[in-house]
Amino acid sequence: MDVLLNEEEEMLRRSAREVLEAESPPTLARAMETDDVGYSPELWKKLADLGWTGLALPEQYGGGALPLTHLGIVTEELGRAISPVPFTCTLVPALTIASHGTENQKRQILPRVSRGDLVLTWALTEQDPRRRPEAVKLEAVAQGDHFVLKGMKLFVENFAIAGQCLVVCRTQPGSKGADGTSLLLVDTKSPGITVTPMPNIARDKLSEVKFDGVRVPRANLVGELNKGWPVAELMVDRATALLCAQISGATRKAIELAIDHAKRRVAFGRPIGGFQAIAHLCADMTIWIDGCELLTYEALWRLGEGLPASVEVSQAKAFCSEKGLAAIRGSNIIFGGIAVMSELNLTLFARRVDAWATRLGTAYEHRARVAEAVF
Repeated sequence: MDVLLNEEEEMLRRSAREVLEAESPPTLARAMETDDVGYSPELWKKLADLGWTGLALPEQYGGGALPLTHLGIVTEELGRAISPVPFTCTLVPALTIASHGTENQKRQILPRVSRGDLVLTWALTEQDPRRRPEAVKLEAVAQGDHFVLKGMKLFVENFAIAGQCLVVCRTQPGSKGADGTSLLLVDTKSPGITVTPMPNIARDKLSEVKFDGVRVPRANLVGELNKGWPVAELMVDRATALLCAQISGATRKAIELAIDHAKRRVAFGRPIGGFQAIAHLCADMTIWIDGCELLTYEALWRLGEGLPASVEVSQAKAFCSEKGLAAIRGSNIIFGGIAVMSELNLTLFARRVDAWATRLGTAYEHRARVAEAVF
């Protein structure tokens, strides 16, 4: 893999940045933090019209069939703009349906996603937050041509605005490991669903979702019955790699703000960037984020090529979680006391990187996953 962007990829990055700088300023992110919906339908439609929502989906369903790395570029720019749109939570299940769904599911779901007419989300995490099959407790009991769901999911993104949720559940009674897990597409307006907002430091829309006797047609099964864990694991790996792209984008913008401040803030007769401690910190932050990007695109490339990528995904997430947070701390140090003021745009990026660093596995968890592969 050539980790440097080619001409086409650079063009995509430039055009995405231009669009988001014009259409998704920090003021929009601030407004959506207190908005009940939490995203701008107008911006969402504009991004869909640009082809972003179908970027990596198959052409026969209205997509662009571009590599996953291209989707990563757009996701990184969305992170850089902290753009309040349900992009990754929609594309992650959409890509899973594209690779493992039935033909009928693809025809019904993917063109609507490509047009921006349908928001999706997905649900894995429960009381045990580990991304392991034994953590899945949500029951889906077969009753005729339906499954009946009972249990809960936590930290589900944008459930209130999604039309469908791809849920990882246990369809084989008494099973405990990977065997017995399946993926079901659940209509978010189904009777028996209770949604409770989960406030968090990023101030985005996470929910606790309880399923109490929710009926789901068998036709909504994605992948094989009782053999869904490999599909779920791939879905979570895609989500994790795209989250790393978001972290890279947001952190890159944060350190740019800090470096610009170091050039302009004068102390003792010269810009503070002229002092060695600050200059070296700026150099460290730049190196860290370059590393985040390189590891992220390696993981995305391997996922897009259908190669084993669990180690690369975990390498990227462990590094992004640690170095992204370190760069945010460095940026706060450079700004000094005003870094904690909510009026400063840096806080928008800092809060999100802080939250994203622990989502989909901490650095410790991903190190353990790499260690398992090594030994």
